[in-house]
Amino acid sequence: MGSNPMPEFGSFTLLLALVLSVYTLVMGSVALWRTRGGRIDPGASRLGETARRAGISSCIAMFCAAFALVWAAFTNDYSVSYILHHTNRTLNAGYKFAALWSGQEGSLVLWAWLLAAYGFVLRLRHRVDVRLTAFASVILAAIQVFFLSLLNFAAPPFALQPGPVAQDGFGLNPLLQYPEMMIHPPMLYLGYVGFSVPFAFALGALMMRYPGEKWIHITRRWTMVTWLFLTCGIFLGAHWAYSVLGWGGYWGWDPVENASLMPWLTGTAFLHSVMMQEKRGMMKSWNVWLIFSTFMLTILGTLLTRSGIVSSVHAFASSNIGNWFYTFIVIVFAVCLFTFFKQKDHLKSENKLESLVSRESSFLFNNLILLVACFVVLWGTLFPILSEYVQGTKVTMGAPFYNRVNLPIGLFLLFLTGIGPLLAWRSTSLRSIRRNFILPSIAMGVTLIVCLVVGIRPWNAGDDLQAELFSLITFSLAAGVITAITAEFLRGAGVVKTQTGKNIFASTVLLVRRNTRRYGGYVVHFGIVVMFIGIAGGAFNQSREQEMGFGDVLTLGPYKLVCQSFTQDSNPNFDTEYALLDVYQGNKKLTQLAPEKRHYTASDTSSTMVALRSTLASDLYVIYEGKNPDTDKPIIKVFLNPLMNWIWIGVLTVVVGTLLALVPNLTRVALPAKVTVEVPAGVEVHHA
Repeated sequence: MGSNPMPEFGSFTLLLALVLSVYTLVMGSVALWRTRGGRIDPGASRLGETARRAGISSCIAMFCAAFALVWAAFTNDYSVSYILHHTNRTLNAGYKFAALWSGQEGSLVLWAWLLAAYGFVLRLRHRVDVRLTAFASVILAAIQVFFLSLLNFAAPPFALQPGPVAQDGFGLNPLLQYPEMMIHPPMLYLGYVGFSVPFAFALGALMMRYPGEKWIHITRRWTMVTWLFLTCGIFLGAHWAYSVLGWGGYWGWDPVENASLMPWLTGTAFLHSVMMQEKRGMMKSWNVWLIFSTFMLTILGTLLTRSGIVSSVHAFASSNIGNWFYTFIVIVFAVCLFTFFKQKDHLKSENKLESLVSRESSFLFNNLILLVACFVVLWGTLFPILSEYVQGTKVTMGAPFYNRVNLPIGLFLLFLTGIGPLLAWRSTSLRSIRRNFILPSIAMGVTLIVCLVVGIRPWNAGDDLQAELFSLITFSLAAGVITAITAEFLRGAGVVKTQTGKNIFASTVLLVRRNTRRYGGYVVHFGIVVMFIGIAGGAFNQSREQEMGFGDVLTLGPYKLVCQSFTQDSNPNFDTEYALLDVYQGNKKLTQLAPEKRHYTASDTSSTMVALRSTLASDLYVIYEGKNPDTDKPIIKVFLNPLMNWIWIGVLTVVVGTLLALVPNLTRVALPAKVTVEVPAGVEVHHA
């Protein structure tokens, strides 16, 4: 070993993790084969236990490998090529840790480490169902073998830099030097990697012809937590793009943005349709393929992010590992297809759709629309690659294509979000429809009239016809959905109030505690509606660009910006130019904003730091675009983005609702004494 043993230690632990994972895969498979058909084989049981323990040990080895890479970053070990290219001495501690996922090799270490951690928890909790967990453990080990093979043979993170050791590194990508980037990639990867667990359980359950729906109950919380991580990762990325890239928006239908959205869409569809299987024994084949597709889309997302096959501001690495991923996706698809057709008779539905006006049909339409949206995004993302392969010319699908197709899809999803909870299982009576839909319909009509009165008239919008029409319909539908959700809470709380004599607030809390999954889901739907309201505000965005010397004024909407000064500053990590702008509304000074442009010396690259003033009504979004070389005055661009904060509030509401749905129901013994009353139709009060 050399003077610094950590690179060698890291390489050794990666190799050890691979060996342990191969052992888990091979010996776990042998143990399962020897106990097939319910045969009792003590030797096989002992062999399976050693495979389980090897899987647990592989997590420890991966932790050591990740620690070694982080240690190399913190100790400025520029003998390691990865550390040389992704850090420098002046980088602060948080960003040095973020270097773990800033490049291809490090992000693969993160993938393998998180997968090992998920496998660690799964194997510790193996007693929930020993044989099913053994199948899932072997499948996770197979996935881990792929990623560890990449790390050991194709993209080694501890490769040494030839020649003399450099005195300083090239620095971290400036776009990553933002606080959210210490959270966004791990959240995204927790979502990507986490879908491996329900995939492993679904494939394992199919392989062993697992009876009943227990595998769904085992994986429900896994899937919800994973979906929550992916949701947080997507919207942290959107907020980062909004705050750092300096283009005034948060979602540009970039290929890597799309890569994270696709498994989110199929994962959302799975979370909805799996209730059909739990409640009615329906859509078994559909659910299996939803989770298979979700997993394969997470692998595709990792490929797009790290392989360099698409151009993206979110893709921070380019390499030749694409063929490894293509091969792996083909193998996974082949295994899934073979297992499905071999065990197809095991997936027969127990019931059929009885009425188009039922909760089952709303779930079915929800799934179809989500899958159509996923296909549109997949087609638009891969079309440049396909067009280049077929025609030799890369044709890119821009935002207008996605918006034109996905805006109507989004409106239909918003509509289903409102009507789904109002429909009964199996069939909904006409009387129930009239009773449940009258208030939401009134709310929609009133909102439509109010929008028209305040001036939202798409037929006068010219080129913005589609955007304003989308906003008008969104505001109206949102009012109806919010009314429907509120009515569900109040109706159920009224029943509990009659049972317990508590006030309406306490009754609502008790109602939610009795069925956290149902009412947590309503909170999630409420958050989605709030997000739609924020998205609809984009139809009314305004912008203006102007040179601003001392004392110059820029007016946009109700705001007036006055330039007080513009200057330069520097620190060891970057040089900066910025302007100081006083913001007025009328004659009242509201605040002072300081947009800036940074130049990072280590990497010789620049980035924008946006200045924001946010309210519930709108965001004032200010960018320093640089100086005009002819006049030496800064160029300032200002956006006025209505309702932007509603998007982030909606995301927080979704997080709260998902966490609420994960809380166990209040048990019967914990409930106060109550009087038995008749529950109104359409109200479900569930006791765990």
